[in-house]
Amino acid sequence: MDRVRGKRFDNEPKLNKRKVFATVIAIVVFIIVILSIKKIFKKDTKIAEMIVQTAYFTVYNNGKYGVIDNRGNTIVNTTYDEMIIIPNSARDIFICTYDVDYNTSIYKTKVLNSSGSEILKDYSNVQAIENSNANDIWFEDNILKYEKDGLYGLIDFNGNKVVDPIYNNIYALESTPKSIVVEKDGKKGIVNSTLGELVLQCIYNDVSSLSKDNADDGYIVNMNGKYGLVSATGKPILECNYQEIKHVTGNNMYAINDGTSLKVDSALNVIKDGGFQDIKSINGENIIIKQNELYGIINQSGEEKIAPKYEDLIFACDNYYIAKQNGLYGIISLDDTVCLDFKYISLNFLKTTNFYQGENADFTTDIINRNLETKLSNVIISDLNIDNGYMRIRQNNEYKYYNFNFEEKSNIDVLKSNTLFLTKQNGKYGYMNKNGELVVNCIYDDAKEQNEYGYCAVNKDGVWGVLSSDGTMVLEPSVNLDDSIYIEFIGKWHLYKDTDLKLYVK
Repeated sequence: MDRVRGKRFDNEPKLNKRKVFATVIAIVVFIIVILSIKKIFKKDTKIAEMIVQTAYFTVYNNGKYGVIDNRGNTIVNTTYDEMIIIPNSARDIFICTYDVDYNTSIYKTKVLNSSGSEILKDYSNVQAIENSNANDIWFEDNILKYEKDGLYGLIDFNGNKVVDPIYNNIYALESTPKSIVVEKDGKKGIVNSTLGELVLQCIYNDVSSLSKDNADDGYIVNMNGKYGLVSATGKPILECNYQEIKHVTGNNMYAINDGTSLKVDSALNVIKDGGFQDIKSINGENIIIKQNELYGIINQSGEEKIAPKYEDLIFACDNYYIAKQNGLYGIISLDDTVCLDFKYISLNFLKTTNFYQGENADFTTDIINRNLETKLSNVIISDLNIDNGYMRIRQNNEYKYYNFNFEEKSNIDVLKSNTLFLTKQNGKYGYMNKNGELVVNCIYDDAKEQNEYGYCAVNKDGVWGVLSSDGTMVLEPSVNLDDSIYIEFIGKWHLYKDTDLKLYVK
Protein backbone atom coordinates (compact mmCIF):
# COMPACT_ATOMS: atom_id res chain seq x y z
CA MET A 1 0.00 0.00 0.00
CA ASP A 2 1.29 3.43 -0.92
CA ARG A 3 2.16 5.75 1.93
CA VAL A 4 0.10 8.98 1.88
CA ARG A 5 2.30 12.09 2.44
CA GLY A 6 -0.47 14.76 2.53
CA LYS A 7 -1.00 18.01 0.74
CA ARG A 8 1.80 19.95 2.52
CA PHE A 9 4.41 17.70 0.96
CA ASP A 10 2.65 17.46 -2.36
CA ASN A 11 2.89 21.18 -2.93
CA GLU A 12 6.61 21.61 -1.66
CA PRO A 13 9.08 22.67 -4.39
CA LYS A 14 11.98 20.33 -5.19
CA LEU A 15 15.46 20.88 -3.61
CA ASN A 16 17.89 22.88 -5.83
CA LYS A 17 21.09 20.77 -5.58
CA ARG A 18 23.22 23.28 -7.48
CA LYS A 19 22.45 26.04 -4.99
CA VAL A 20 23.23 23.75 -2.05
CA PHE A 21 26.56 22.71 -3.56
CA ALA A 22 27.51 26.34 -4.25
CA THR A 23 26.65 27.29 -0.67
CA VAL A 24 28.84 24.49 0.74
CA ILE A 25 31.76 25.51 -1.47
CA ALA A 26 31.41 29.14 -0.35
CA ILE A 27 31.50 28.10 3.30
CA VAL A 28 34.61 25.96 2.76
CA VAL A 29 36.37 28.80 0.92
CA PHE A 30 35.43 31.20 3.73
CA ILE A 31 36.92 28.85 6.35
CA ILE A 32 40.15 28.46 4.34
CA VAL A 33 40.48 32.25 4.03
CA ILE A 34 39.98 32.71 7.78
CA LEU A 35 42.59 30.03 8.57
CA SER A 36 45.04 31.61 6.11
CA ILE A 37 44.59 35.03 7.73
CA LYS A 38 45.19 33.50 11.15
CA LYS A 39 48.33 31.82 9.86
CA ILE A 40 49.64 35.14 8.52
CA PHE A 41 49.19 36.87 11.86
CA LYS A 42 50.38 33.96 13.94
CA LYS A 43 53.90 32.76 13.06
CA ASP A 44 55.07 29.30 13.93
CA THR A 45 57.10 29.56 17.15
CA LYS A 46 58.00 25.91 17.31
CA ILE A 47 61.75 25.35 17.81
CA ALA A 48 63.40 22.48 16.00
CA GLU A 49 66.02 20.54 17.87
CA MET A 50 69.56 21.42 16.80
CA ILE A 51 71.14 18.76 14.59
CA VAL A 52 74.84 18.21 15.35
CA GLN A 53 77.42 15.57 14.61
CA THR A 54 77.87 13.08 17.42
CA ALA A 55 80.76 13.91 19.73
CA TYR A 56 82.15 12.33 22.90
CA PHE A 57 83.51 13.79 26.13
CA THR A 58 85.30 12.48 29.22
CA VAL A 59 83.37 13.03 32.46
CA TYR A 60 84.28 12.79 36.14
CA ASN A 61 81.93 12.08 39.02
CA ASN A 62 82.43 10.73 42.55
CA GLY A 63 86.13 10.13 41.92
CA LYS A 64 85.61 8.08 38.75
CA TYR A 65 85.83 8.69 35.01
CA GLY A 66 83.44 7.83 32.20
CA VAL A 67 82.23 9.05 28.78
CA ILE A 68 79.11 10.88 27.57
CA ASP A 69 77.97 11.94 24.11
CA ASN A 70 76.84 15.42 23.07
CA ARG A 71 73.25 14.66 24.11
CA GLY A 72 74.41 14.00 27.64
CA ASN A 73 73.83 10.25 27.32
CA THR A 74 76.13 7.97 29.30
CA ILE A 75 78.33 5.98 26.91
CA VAL A 76 80.86 4.58 29.41
CA ASN A 77 79.85 4.46 33.06
CA THR A 78 81.95 6.45 35.54
CA THR A 79 83.80 3.42 36.90
CA TYR A 80 87.44 4.05 35.91
CA ASP A 81 90.07 5.38 38.33
CA GLU A 82 92.19 6.96 35.58
CA MET A 83 91.09 9.61 33.12
CA ILE A 84 89.67 8.12 29.91
CA ILE A 85 91.43 9.55 26.85
CA ILE A 86 89.41 10.46 23.74
CA PRO A 87 91.96 11.39 21.03
CA ASN A 88 89.32 12.61 18.56
CA SER A 89 85.94 13.74 19.92
CA ALA A 90 84.19 12.73 16.69
CA ARG A 91 85.39 9.11 16.91
CA ASP A 92 84.20 6.53 19.44
CA ILE A 93 87.69 5.52 20.53
CA PHE A 94 88.00 5.60 24.31
CA ILE A 95 91.35 4.60 25.83
CA CYS A 96 90.86 3.28 29.36
CA THR A 97 93.78 2.74 31.75
CA TYR A 98 93.62 0.16 34.53
CA ASP A 99 95.78 -2.01 36.85
CA VAL A 100 98.14 0.89 37.49
CA ASP A 101 101.22 0.25 39.63
CA TYR A 102 102.29 3.72 40.73
CA ASN A 103 105.61 2.43 42.09
CA THR A 104 106.75 0.98 38.78
CA SER A 105 104.60 3.12 36.42
CA ILE A 106 103.37 -0.11 34.82
CA TYR A 107 99.75 -0.16 33.65
CA LYS A 108 97.37 -1.70 31.14
CA THR A 109 95.01 -0.12 28.63
CA LYS A 110 91.99 -1.22 26.67
CA VAL A 111 90.06 0.60 23.95
CA LEU A 112 86.25 0.76 23.97
CA ASN A 113 83.76 1.95 21.36
CA SER A 114 80.37 3.60 21.85
CA SER A 115 78.68 0.19 22.22
CA GLY A 116 80.95 -0.64 25.15
CA SER A 117 82.79 -3.29 23.14
CA GLU A 118 86.54 -3.64 23.34
CA ILE A 119 88.28 -2.87 20.04
CA LEU A 120 91.88 -2.96 18.74
CA LYS A 121 92.35 -6.11 20.79
CA ASP A 122 95.18 -7.31 18.55
CA TYR A 123 97.41 -4.57 20.01
CA SER A 124 98.60 -4.19 23.58
CA ASN A 125 99.02 -1.05 25.66
CA VAL A 126 97.41 1.22 23.06
CA GLN A 127 98.00 4.90 23.88
CA ALA A 128 97.06 8.29 22.49
CA ILE A 129 99.93 10.58 21.48
CA GLU A 130 99.83 13.86 23.39
CA ASN A 131 101.22 17.14 22.10
CA SER A 132 101.25 20.73 23.33
CA ASN A 133 102.38 24.28 22.72
CA ALA A 134 102.33 27.40 24.87
CA ASN A 135 98.56 27.76 24.52
CA ASP A 136 97.04 24.32 24.15
CA ILE A 137 97.27 20.59 24.79
CA TRP A 138 95.92 18.09 22.29
CA PHE A 139 96.18 14.49 21.06
CA GLU A 140 97.12 13.39 17.57
CA ASP A 141 93.70 12.74 16.07
CA ASN A 142 94.46 10.03 13.51
CA ILE A 143 97.17 7.79 14.95
CA LEU A 144 97.85 5.69 18.07
CA LYS A 145 100.89 4.16 19.70
CA TYR A 146 101.06 0.51 20.82
CA GLU A 147 103.59 -1.79 22.48
CA LYS A 148 104.91 -5.27 21.73
CA ASP A 149 107.77 -6.99 23.57
CA GLY A 150 108.97 -3.68 25.01
CA LEU A 151 109.07 -1.92 21.62
CA TYR A 152 106.60 0.51 20.06
CA GLY A 153 104.75 0.86 16.77
CA LEU A 154 101.92 2.94 15.28
CA ILE A 155 98.39 2.13 14.09
CA ASP A 156 95.61 4.27 12.68
CA PHE A 157 92.17 4.57 14.27
CA ASN A 158 90.85 1.65 12.21
CA GLY A 159 93.53 -0.69 13.55
CA ASN A 160 95.68 -0.66 10.41
CA LYS A 161 99.41 -0.89 11.11
CA VAL A 162 101.34 2.26 10.16
CA VAL A 163 104.81 1.27 11.40
CA ASP A 164 106.00 -1.99 12.97
CA PRO A 165 106.86 -2.20 16.68
CA ILE A 166 110.60 -1.71 16.25
CA TYR A 167 111.18 1.56 18.12
CA ASN A 168 112.46 2.15 21.64
CA ASN A 169 110.21 5.18 22.03
CA ILE A 170 107.55 7.11 20.12
CA TYR A 171 106.21 10.59 20.96
CA ALA A 172 104.98 13.80 19.30
CA LEU A 173 107.37 16.47 18.07
CA GLU A 174 106.69 19.32 20.48
CA SER A 175 104.14 21.90 19.24
CA THR A 176 104.19 20.40 15.73
CA PRO A 177 101.03 18.51 14.65
CA LYS A 178 101.33 15.35 12.51
CA SER A 179 105.07 14.93 13.18
CA ILE A 180 105.82 11.87 15.30
CA VAL A 181 109.32 11.28 16.67
CA VAL A 182 110.52 7.67 16.56
CA GLU A 183 113.65 6.59 18.42
CA LYS A 184 115.79 3.55 17.68
CA ASP A 185 119.17 2.72 19.22
CA GLY A 186 119.55 6.28 20.52
CA LYS A 187 118.83 7.92 17.16
CA LYS A 188 115.74 9.87 16.10
CA GLY A 189 113.59 10.04 12.97
CA ILE A 190 110.17 11.40 12.01
CA VAL A 191 106.93 9.74 10.92
CA ASN A 192 104.42 11.99 9.16
CA SER A 193 101.09 10.77 10.52
CA THR A 194 99.11 12.25 7.62
CA LEU A 195 101.18 10.38 5.05
CA GLY A 196 101.60 7.38 7.35
CA GLU A 197 105.25 6.99 6.45
CA LEU A 198 108.77 7.51 7.77
CA VAL A 199 110.06 10.80 6.30
CA LEU A 200 113.29 11.00 8.34
CA GLN A 201 115.35 7.91 9.02
CA CYS A 202 116.53 7.27 12.60
CA ILE A 203 120.03 8.66 12.08
CA TYR A 204 119.88 11.97 13.98
CA ASN A 205 120.81 12.88 17.55
CA ASP A 206 117.98 15.41 17.66
CA VAL A 207 115.17 16.78 15.48
CA SER A 208 113.00 19.91 15.71
CA SER A 209 110.76 21.78 13.28
CA LEU A 210 112.22 24.81 11.55
CA SER A 211 109.00 26.80 12.02
CA LYS A 212 107.31 26.19 15.34
CA ASP A 213 103.79 24.70 15.04
CA ASN A 214 104.38 23.80 11.40
CA ALA A 215 106.66 21.24 9.75
CA ASP A 216 106.02 22.44 6.17
CA ASP A 217 109.26 24.43 6.15
CA GLY A 218 111.29 21.40 7.18
CA TYR A 219 113.25 20.09 10.14
CA ILE A 220 116.42 21.19 11.90
CA VAL A 221 118.49 18.06 12.50
CA ASN A 222 121.53 17.42 14.67
CA MET A 223 124.15 14.85 13.76
CA ASN A 224 127.25 14.47 15.92
CA GLY A 225 126.88 17.95 17.38
CA LYS A 226 126.45 19.77 14.07
CA TYR A 227 123.19 21.09 12.66
CA GLY A 228 121.65 20.79 9.22
CA LEU A 229 118.28 21.26 7.55
CA VAL A 230 115.97 18.71 5.91
CA SER A 231 112.75 19.37 4.01
CA ALA A 232 109.36 18.14 5.23
CA THR A 233 109.67 15.20 2.83
CA GLY A 234 113.18 14.25 3.99
CA LYS A 235 115.24 15.93 1.25
CA PRO A 236 118.53 17.46 2.53
CA ILE A 237 118.65 21.28 2.30
CA LEU A 238 121.73 22.09 4.40
CA GLU A 239 124.30 19.49 5.41
CA CYS A 240 125.06 19.03 9.12
CA ASN A 241 127.99 21.45 9.13
CA TYR A 242 126.74 24.30 11.32
CA GLN A 243 127.05 25.18 14.99
CA GLU A 244 123.45 26.40 15.02
CA ILE A 245 120.43 26.78 12.76
CA LYS A 246 117.80 29.03 14.27
CA HIS A 247 114.04 28.55 14.04
CA VAL A 248 113.84 31.33 11.47
CA THR A 249 112.92 31.06 7.81
CA GLY A 250 111.61 33.18 4.96
CA ASN A 251 112.07 33.55 1.22
CA ASN A 252 114.07 30.28 1.17
CA MET A 253 116.59 31.75 3.58
CA TYR A 254 117.73 30.44 6.94
CA ALA A 255 119.59 31.93 9.88
CA ILE A 256 122.73 29.92 10.61
CA ASN A 257 125.76 30.12 12.86
CA ASP A 258 128.90 28.71 11.31
CA GLY A 259 130.91 28.99 14.54
CA THR A 260 132.44 32.43 13.88
CA SER A 261 129.44 34.69 13.13
CA LEU A 262 125.72 34.54 12.50
CA LYS A 263 124.78 34.65 8.83
CA VAL A 264 121.79 34.32 6.55
CA ASP A 265 122.02 31.58 3.96
CA SER A 266 120.00 31.25 0.76
CA ALA A 267 120.85 28.17 -1.29
CA LEU A 268 124.26 28.22 0.44
CA ASN A 269 124.99 31.81 -0.67
CA VAL A 270 126.22 33.55 2.49
CA ILE A 271 125.21 37.15 3.24
CA LYS A 272 127.49 39.00 5.65
CA ASP A 273 125.87 39.77 8.95
CA GLY A 274 127.38 43.22 9.55
CA GLY A 275 128.23 42.38 13.15
CA PHE A 276 124.73 41.86 14.54
CA GLN A 277 124.13 39.44 17.39
CA ASP A 278 121.00 37.66 16.33
CA ILE A 279 118.34 37.24 13.63
CA LYS A 280 114.70 37.35 14.70
CA SER A 281 112.83 36.89 11.42
CA ILE A 282 113.13 37.02 7.63
CA ASN A 283 110.34 38.78 5.75
CA GLY A 284 110.77 38.83 1.99
CA GLU A 285 113.97 40.76 1.29
CA ASN A 286 114.17 42.18 4.81
CA ILE A 287 115.68 40.71 7.96
CA ILE A 288 114.99 41.77 11.55
CA ILE A 289 118.28 41.71 13.44
CA LYS A 290 119.26 42.22 17.07
CA GLN A 291 122.18 44.33 18.27
CA ASN A 292 122.87 45.34 21.87
CA GLU A 293 119.43 44.07 22.92
CA LEU A 294 117.69 46.36 20.38
CA TYR A 295 116.11 45.50 17.03
CA GLY A 296 116.46 46.92 13.53
CA ILE A 297 116.18 45.83 9.88
CA ILE A 298 118.68 45.06 7.14
CA ASN A 299 118.13 43.77 3.61
CA GLN A 300 119.72 40.72 2.00
CA SER A 301 122.77 42.75 0.97
CA GLY A 302 123.40 43.75 4.57
CA GLU A 303 122.24 47.33 3.96
CA GLU A 304 120.69 48.92 7.07
CA LYS A 305 117.05 49.87 6.57
CA ILE A 306 116.20 50.69 10.19
CA ALA A 307 118.87 51.14 12.84
CA PRO A 308 118.67 48.81 15.87
CA LYS A 309 116.82 51.13 18.29
CA TYR A 310 113.54 49.38 19.14
CA GLU A 311 112.87 47.20 22.17
CA ASP A 312 110.98 44.79 19.93
CA LEU A 313 110.19 44.55 16.24
CA ILE A 314 107.68 42.23 14.53
CA PHE A 315 106.72 42.05 10.87
CA ALA A 316 102.97 42.63 10.42
CA CYS A 317 101.95 42.99 6.75
CA ASP A 318 102.84 44.95 3.62
CA ASN A 319 105.67 47.30 4.69
CA TYR A 320 104.42 47.66 8.25
CA TYR A 321 106.21 46.52 11.40
CA ILE A 322 104.95 46.41 14.97
CA ALA A 323 107.57 48.19 17.08
CA LYS A 324 108.06 48.66 20.83
CA GLN A 325 109.42 51.88 22.30
CA ASN A 326 109.49 52.97 25.95
CA GLY A 327 107.49 49.88 26.87
CA LEU A 328 104.60 50.56 24.46
CA TYR A 329 103.76 49.27 20.97
CA GLY A 330 102.94 51.11 17.78
CA ILE A 331 103.40 50.61 14.03
CA ILE A 332 106.21 51.87 11.80
CA SER A 333 106.79 51.58 8.06
CA LEU A 334 109.93 50.27 6.40
CA ASP A 335 111.25 53.83 6.07
CA ASP A 336 110.93 54.19 9.88
CA THR A 337 107.90 56.49 9.76
CA VAL A 338 105.61 56.15 12.78
CA CYS A 339 102.23 55.17 11.34
CA LEU A 340 100.41 54.31 14.57
CA ASP A 341 101.34 55.94 17.85
CA PHE A 342 103.16 54.01 20.57
CA LYS A 343 100.28 53.60 23.04
CA TYR A 344 99.44 49.89 23.37
CA ILE A 345 100.67 47.47 26.01
CA SER A 346 100.48 44.75 23.34
CA LEU A 347 99.76 44.80 19.62
CA ASN A 348 99.23 41.91 17.19
CA PHE A 349 98.35 41.50 13.54
CA LEU A 350 96.04 38.53 12.91
CA LYS A 351 96.60 37.19 9.40
CA THR A 352 93.43 35.10 9.53
CA THR A 353 91.24 38.16 10.18
CA ASN A 354 93.39 40.77 8.41
CA PHE A 355 93.32 43.27 11.27
CA TYR A 356 95.33 44.43 14.30
CA GLN A 357 94.39 44.02 17.95
CA GLY A 358 95.81 46.66 20.26
CA GLU A 359 95.45 46.15 24.00
CA ASN A 360 94.98 49.27 26.10
CA ALA A 361 96.19 49.81 29.65
CA ASP A 362 92.66 49.15 30.96
CA PHE A 363 92.70 45.77 29.14
CA THR A 364 90.15 46.83 26.56
CA THR A 365 91.03 46.34 22.89
CA ASP A 366 91.17 48.59 19.83
CA ILE A 367 90.64 46.87 16.48
CA ILE A 368 92.53 48.44 13.59
CA ASN A 369 92.17 47.47 9.94
CA ARG A 370 95.00 46.78 7.49
CA ASN A 371 94.98 50.45 6.43
CA LEU A 372 95.62 51.44 10.07
CA GLU A 373 92.12 52.86 10.59
CA THR A 374 90.74 52.24 14.09
CA LYS A 375 87.36 50.55 13.51
CA LEU A 376 86.37 49.61 17.07
CA SER A 377 87.63 51.24 20.28
CA ASN A 378 87.73 50.12 23.91
CA VAL A 379 85.97 46.81 23.38
CA ILE A 380 86.36 43.37 24.90
CA ILE A 381 86.50 40.51 22.40
CA SER A 382 84.53 37.61 23.88
CA ASP A 383 84.60 35.40 20.77
CA LEU A 384 86.66 35.43 17.60
CA ASN A 385 85.28 32.81 15.23
CA ILE A 386 87.70 32.37 12.34
CA ASP A 387 85.74 29.57 10.64
CA ASN A 388 82.51 31.55 10.40
CA GLY A 389 84.08 34.97 9.99
CA TYR A 390 82.70 36.93 12.92
CA MET A 391 83.62 38.37 16.30
CA ARG A 392 81.52 38.99 19.36
CA ILE A 393 82.53 42.08 21.30
CA ARG A 394 81.42 43.67 24.54
CA GLN A 395 81.18 47.44 24.71
CA ASN A 396 79.44 49.48 27.41
CA ASN A 397 78.01 46.28 28.92
CA GLU A 398 76.35 45.33 25.63
CA TYR A 399 77.29 42.47 23.28
CA LYS A 400 77.49 43.06 19.55
CA TYR A 401 78.51 41.00 16.51
CA TYR A 402 80.68 42.14 13.62
CA ASN A 403 82.01 40.41 10.54
CA PHE A 404 85.65 40.91 9.59
CA ASN A 405 84.65 43.85 7.35
CA PHE A 406 83.45 45.55 10.56
CA GLU A 407 79.81 45.42 9.54
CA GLU A 408 77.55 45.01 12.56
CA LYS A 409 75.42 41.86 12.42
CA SER A 410 72.79 40.26 14.62
CA ASN A 411 73.40 36.94 16.35
CA ILE A 412 70.76 35.47 14.03
CA ASP A 413 72.86 36.61 11.05
CA VAL A 414 76.10 34.98 12.16
CA LEU A 415 75.09 31.93 14.22
CA LYS A 416 73.70 30.04 11.24
CA SER A 417 73.27 26.62 12.86
CA ASN A 418 71.69 27.85 16.11
CA THR A 419 68.05 27.36 17.04
CA LEU A 420 68.09 29.79 19.98
CA PHE A 421 69.52 33.30 20.08
CA LEU A 422 70.34 35.30 23.18
CA THR A 423 68.35 38.49 23.76
CA LYS A 424 68.08 41.03 26.56
CA GLN A 425 65.06 42.95 27.80
CA ASN A 426 64.85 45.17 30.88
CA GLY A 427 68.24 43.93 32.10
CA LYS A 428 67.29 40.25 31.90
CA TYR A 429 68.22 37.56 29.39
CA GLY A 430 66.13 35.15 27.36
CA TYR A 431 66.13 33.60 23.89
CA MET A 432 64.56 34.22 20.48
CA ASN A 433 63.98 31.79 17.65
CA LYS A 434 65.32 32.33 14.14
CA ASN A 435 62.28 34.51 13.32
CA GLY A 436 63.19 36.92 16.10
CA GLU A 437 60.27 35.82 18.27
CA LEU A 438 60.74 35.52 22.02
CA VAL A 439 60.52 31.84 22.94
CA VAL A 440 62.30 31.79 26.32
CA ASN A 441 61.18 34.62 28.57
CA CYS A 442 63.77 37.17 29.70
CA ILE A 443 64.00 36.06 33.32
CA TYR A 444 67.72 35.24 33.68
CA ASP A 445 70.41 37.40 35.29
CA ASP A 446 73.03 36.12 32.87
CA ALA A 447 73.13 33.69 29.97
CA LYS A 448 75.37 32.39 27.18
CA GLU A 449 74.73 31.94 23.49
CA GLN A 450 73.81 28.43 22.45
CA ASN A 451 76.97 26.33 22.15
CA GLU A 452 77.87 24.15 19.18
CA TYR A 453 76.06 21.17 20.72
CA GLY A 454 72.81 23.06 21.26
CA TYR A 455 72.94 23.88 24.98
CA CYS A 456 72.32 27.28 26.56
CA ALA A 457 73.82 28.11 29.97
CA VAL A 458 71.52 30.35 32.06
CA ASN A 459 72.11 32.03 35.41
CA LYS A 460 69.56 32.96 38.02
CA ASP A 461 70.33 34.19 41.54
CA GLY A 462 74.05 33.47 41.09
CA VAL A 463 73.81 29.82 40.01
CA TRP A 464 73.80 28.19 36.58
CA GLY A 465 71.51 25.80 34.77
CA VAL A 466 71.05 24.71 31.17
CA LEU A 467 68.44 24.68 28.41
CA SER A 468 68.32 22.23 25.51
CA SER A 469 68.30 23.30 21.86
CA ASP A 470 64.48 23.45 21.80
CA GLY A 471 64.36 25.71 24.86
CA THR A 472 63.27 23.11 27.40
CA MET A 473 64.93 23.02 30.81
CA VAL A 474 67.61 20.34 31.19
CA LEU A 475 68.92 21.50 34.55
CA GLU A 476 67.35 24.12 36.79
CA PRO A 477 69.83 26.85 37.85
CA SER A 478 71.62 25.21 40.76
CA VAL A 479 75.38 25.05 39.99
CA ASN A 480 77.87 27.58 41.36
CA LEU A 481 80.55 28.22 38.74
CA ASP A 482 82.27 31.27 40.27
CA ASP A 483 85.67 29.58 39.92
CA SER A 484 85.21 28.75 36.23
CA ILE A 485 86.66 30.87 33.43
CA TYR A 486 84.42 29.31 30.77
CA ILE A 487 80.78 28.39 31.35
CA GLU A 488 79.67 25.53 29.11
CA PHE A 489 77.31 22.59 29.50
CA ILE A 490 76.79 19.25 27.78
CA GLY A 491 73.47 18.07 29.16
CA LYS A 492 73.72 18.29 32.94
CA TRP A 493 77.52 18.19 32.84
CA HIS A 494 79.57 21.40 32.92
CA LEU A 495 83.13 22.12 31.83
CA TYR A 496 85.69 21.62 34.59
CA LYS A 497 87.35 24.80 35.88
CA ASP A 498 90.77 23.60 34.66
CA THR A 499 90.05 23.83 30.94
CA ASP A 500 93.37 22.19 29.98
CA LEU A 501 91.87 18.87 31.07
CA LYS A 502 88.90 19.13 28.65
CA LEU A 503 86.78 17.38 31.25
CA TYR A 504 83.09 17.67 32.21
CA VAL A 505 81.81 17.25 35.76
CA LYS A 506 78.54 17.48 37.70
